[in-house]
Amino acid sequence: QVQLVESGGGLVQAGGSLRLSCAASGRTFSNYAMGWFRQAPGNERMFVATISGNGDNRYYLDFAKGRFTISRDNAKNTVYLQMNSLKPEDTAVYYCAAAYDSAIRTSTGGYAYWGQGTQVTVSS
Repeated sequence: QVQLVESGGGLVQAGGSLRLSCAASGRTFSNYAMGWFRQAPGNERMFVATISGNGDNRYYLDFAKGRFTISRDNAKNTVYLQMNSLKPEDTAVYYCAAAYDSAIRTSTGGYAYWGQGTQVTVSS
């Protein structure tokens, strides 16, 4: 069983930055891709970014390109999401997830394990 714990969320003004972290345990971290998703009240959980097991392949949804950066430190069993130029529409609960294998995934069905989420609120 893989356990994931997110941290780093909070309240920030529009234009500000946050770095989310997700610490993983339970299996070999480098063997699986990681993803970030977000969910606002009343909306479905939405893909944000993914990174392959060894970190050499990344993919972002269009809204995140140029503002968000996903990275990982396999020595620390941690994946990060650096978020810059935040907008009020970025307000959501952000979840990290571990995929079934090392290949990047863009849908919730490709991920086997999920954290509890961390709240990000961007004020206008």
